[in-house]
Amino acid sequence: MVKIAIIYHSETGNTKRQAELIESGSRKIEGIETKLMSIDQVDRGFCEEASAVILGCPNYEGTCSWQMKRFLDTRDCIVSDKLCGVFCSQNWPGGGGGSFVEMTLIAGILVRGGMIYAGGITHGSPPVHFGSVSRQSPQGIDAERAVKLGENIAAKAAELFG
Repeated sequence: MVKIAIIYHSETGNTKRQAELIESGSRKIEGIETKLMSIDQVDRGFCEEASAVILGCPNYEGTCSWQMKRFLDTRDCIVSDKLCGVFCSQNWPGGGGGSFVEMTLIAGILVRGGMIYAGGITHGSPPVHFGSVSRQSPQGIDAERAVKLGENIAAKAAELFG
């Protein structure tokens, strides 16, 4: 069984909902066990056993939430040698920060030895570039991209570690 840890920070529930959609996409792949965790309630044992970790948080002033940044900056963030993905939500419908949030999370993962994966534009519609970005609570194409990110990461984790 390939384990995937989905770790998120959410204040309004939007990012948590996105994490749930990512989990539903991951479960489309046979042989996958997932666990959703708030950064305040991380199951370290599960994370150590996981082959993949997906991190997500809201956009705060064009970067990741301070709570997620603190998590990234501590030893609690276990991503070394794991397949990793990222996601974020933002309340401004016009955008303007999601990619910065994703890049902050990606940088934190890379510095800690994680392997970044999203599936990009090569795995069908909807395309997932750096990760999944949702405007407010994920609906429509934003929800579809969240599900697709989970499915892409689970499929690659099963291929590499299953």
